[in-house]
Amino acid sequence: QVQLMESGGGSVQAGGSLRLSCPVYISPYRKDTMGWFRQAPGSRREGVAIIYTGDGRTVYGDSVKGRFTISLSQDDAKNTLYLQMNNLQPADTTTYYCAVGPPETTMNYLSDYRTWGQGTKVTVST
Repeated sequence: QVQLMESGGGSVQAGGSLRLSCPVYISPYRKDTMGWFRQAPGSRREGVAIIYTGDGRTVYGDSVKGRFTISLSQDDAKNTLYLQMNNLQPADTTTYYCAVGPPETTMNYLSDYRTWGQGTKVTVST
């Protein structure tokens, strides 16, 4: 099973920005759903943002709308899933994961996502 590897996490002050990256494989046959999720210790993993590779549609969690942007860069042999995070707040402090799931799933069906990264930690201080 191919593992993903996130990068770009770190520590910032409230109001700051970070960009997370995750190299991905884009199948020419499957229009996979790709997304970012986050999970704090003792909490359920929640969806942050997903992108449908078939048509580029994006969906965001309510708590990040207007602040985070998910995008997919396709550059020859190198494809990268990004999460641009602006106006970060202390409530955004947690570990972020990228994942790949089947076409047309939603961020609510975590079990659909078959491939996950190890996570990258984001810490936002006041």
